[in-house]
Amino acid sequence: MSGTPDSPSTPGHTPGPGATTGPKVLYLTFDDGPSEWTPKILEVLARHNAKATFFELGQLQKEFPAFVDQVRKAGHTIGNHTFDHASLPSRSWSGMQQEIKGGPASKCLRPPYGATNSDVRSIADELKMRVVLWDVDTRDWTRPGSATIERRAVEGARPGAIVLMHDGGGDRQQTVDALEIVLTRLGKQGYVFRSLDC
Repeated sequence: MSGTPDSPSTPGHTPGPGATTGPKVLYLTFDDGPSEWTPKILEVLARHNAKATFFELGQLQKEFPAFVDQVRKAGHTIGNHTFDHASLPSRSWSGMQQEIKGGPASKCLRPPYGATNSDVRSIADELKMRVVLWDVDTRDWTRPGSATIERRAVEGARPGAIVLMHDGGGDRQQTVDALEIVLTRLGKQGYVFRSLDC
């Protein structure tokens, strides 16, 4: 699929909305879609009554509009992951604006690769968007095996954390398989899964 290379993630952190009292809330996020894997992710989420946030590329929304509709109809939220996954700090001011404006309309921006700087944050502020990174990186884009993806998600889980996975950028069968077990195991630990306010 054009424009969606396997995308490495750099460690980043944006505190989640928090959930130190009451239910143990976890925020699952999926990057680089929509793709043919998005409906499979949606099926797993639905089985567990889990909500998530999909950080989508504008280019792929045009290619897979039906999957965009499926995400919204299932009650999930969509964040902006730019138009075609360009590293924003490498672009000019106008180039960054063009990339972001070409992405999905959203209150949340996740810069590709987690690459951000003061200019990216300034443009996000100008567009009334908040930059959302992550607390737990499963590194599922490396296809390390579903057991490894599962272990990273479960061991990293804590109330209010944002977990990074992918529904685009390549073959995501390992992510689909891991997600089933992650939701089962963390559900038994009392976690609930909500979408971010994007």
